[in-house]
Amino acid sequence: MERPGFWPELRRGFLDILPLMAGVVPFGLLFGTLAVQKGLSPLEVILMCATTYAGGAQFVSIDVWATPVPVFAVVLATALANTRYFLMGAALRPHVRHLPFVTKAWFVTIHSDETWALAIKRCGSARLTPGYVIGLTVMFYLNWPISCAIGAWLGSAIENPARFGADFMFVAMFLCLIRGMWQGRTSLVAVLGSALCALVAHLWLPGHWYIFIGALGGMSAVALVYRNNERAEGSA
Repeated sequence: MERPGFWPELRRGFLDILPLMAGVVPFGLLFGTLAVQKGLSPLEVILMCATTYAGGAQFVSIDVWATPVPVFAVVLATALANTRYFLMGAALRPHVRHLPFVTKAWFVTIHSDETWALAIKRCGSARLTPGYVIGLTVMFYLNWPISCAIGAWLGSAIENPARFGADFMFVAMFLCLIRGMWQGRTSLVAVLGSALCALVAHLWLPGHWYIFIGALGGMSAVALVYRNNERAEGSA
């Protein structure tokens, strides 16, 4: 079988992520706006987005931002919000082993919720290729600090982003991702398991542990479904 070329695969990756790039722009505008309202300069916003590159964790950290900066609280909140990447990286591991080291290192370092979801979806029908990974991630990465920079420069013009429904954008984005990857009963079990565990953790635990526990709960629920299916097939 002929291996797909680099440029066609790069184009495919870019086209796959393009709709989500458009969807992330409002998040960037919102973050830039909130960050300057917390006292960061536009340059500091750009540097934070380019080096941290963790939308959800950045929103969490900016929520606890104050003057003077509570360094420990910010670091802890960011770390808790990003614990899900341990699980996401583990899920990617068998699908990136064949990639060149540089491509693999880039992907596991820079992947986001959106690029991870599309990569996992792609793995259901074809192997990941260097071209596809680069097309999927490079422009999506650049899109984030650029969007946040625009939001930072416009920050003074948007006093209350919530009145435009900006506080619902994250929910809408992940609902679209769930719909695009829906696989019937298995997906339903994952969503319900994750939601239930996250809700319980949110009610009973301090901080942002509910993010990690929700992800772990969803994966555990799906693992139980597959295990029960294997037992049923074995006894048939």
